[in-house]
Amino acid sequence: MSNRSLRGKVAAVGVGETTYYRHSQAPEAEFVLCLKAILAACSDAGIDPRDIDGFASFSDDRNDPMALATALGIHELRFSNMQWGGGGAGVAGALANASAAIVSGLADCVVVHRALAQGQFGRFGQGAQVPMVPGEYALSLPYGQMSPAQFFAPKAMRFMHDHNVGQEALRAIAMASYHHAQANPRAVMYGRPLTEEKYDESRWIAEPFHLYDCCQENDGAAAIILVSAERARDLQQTPAFVLGAAMGSTFRVPSSPSSTFAAPDLGSSHFKQCARRLYEMAQLEPEDVDVVQCYENFTGGVLMSLVEHGFFEPEEAMDFLKLENLIAPTGKLPLNTSGGNLAECYMHGLGLQIEAIRQVRGQSTSQVPNVDVSLGVGGPMSPPVSTILYGSEATL
Repeated sequence: MSNRSLRGKVAAVGVGETTYYRHSQAPEAEFVLCLKAILAACSDAGIDPRDIDGFASFSDDRNDPMALATALGIHELRFSNMQWGGGGAGVAGALANASAAIVSGLADCVVVHRALAQGQFGRFGQGAQVPMVPGEYALSLPYGQMSPAQFFAPKAMRFMHDHNVGQEALRAIAMASYHHAQANPRAVMYGRPLTEEKYDESRWIAEPFHLYDCCQENDGAAAIILVSAERARDLQQTPAFVLGAAMGSTFRVPSSPSSTFAAPDLGSSHFKQCARRLYEMAQLEPEDVDVVQCYENFTGGVLMSLVEHGFFEPEEAMDFLKLENLIAPTGKLPLNTSGGNLAECYMHGLGLQIEAIRQVRGQSTSQVPNVDVSLGVGGPMSPPVSTILYGSEATL
């Protein structure tokens, strides 16, 4: 086995979030939100913000490292990195890149950040606002396939058809997120529970996705501080050690949504190879995972991601994906225990990574007992995807 590994060499030591808002309702500029989240993460870790020497982000984040470095007054900028791609497929990849920078000596203290102010810059969930149809969309936009839900629905529908998965499985995923959000005062959907009847009666967005199968659109910011394992043990929070990370895609996935239907494996979240490499690096198996935070752009992506991470076979989905199996603290596989993208906040998945870390610390509002291994899955169906495992000191 190669010794080129992140396992146990880096830890998340600080997490920070702003208030989360519905889209376009943030009272401050996106850059200010980003700075506030970073400062909150530094305070959580007990480090001086000026000691940050690296920045990593994803999804074409607009908050420039040089501007952040200047505003924070850091001593020296040694590393800056952006994971390609829109949405949150690269969220765990950004954490992997930050970890790799620390292991390689390129930086000592890296912050992973994401900020959104959609009133300032426009909504992500709307259809493309373009004066003409780009070539790669020529087979989709003219026929009404314009928004993310419309692009991803056929992938989930194909998987559900091939494996006889019913709508109840997607409903259980959505209800688990809303259930956990009711214990989380940070959640935008706190105080707004979801019932089976409310889910079933909600409007279709793009079959098989009802309204409550789709992520929110939000404003706000989140940040995570990473340092070496040695330094982490001297800081004020319980470290969440990076056990493994992986990014990439399945075989020959077209880059444009309009050509996705030519993919040899249409009904996929594209984690098959990534999950295998993740577990190899972490030296773990799916049964070792105590809690899962899986990015919900849409519940169908969660369904396929859980299968491709090895938690159950496709034909077992209807038996496994029941609400009682997915809720903390007693479920077989507690899922999205902060409320996730559906019910806490859609900060392109960085909030889910924070929740994965909180579970290792024992600080979740829906805490699973004795968490040693916590999985944070990045955005499915939009490759290159990424995934990461965090662990307690006991896992090392």
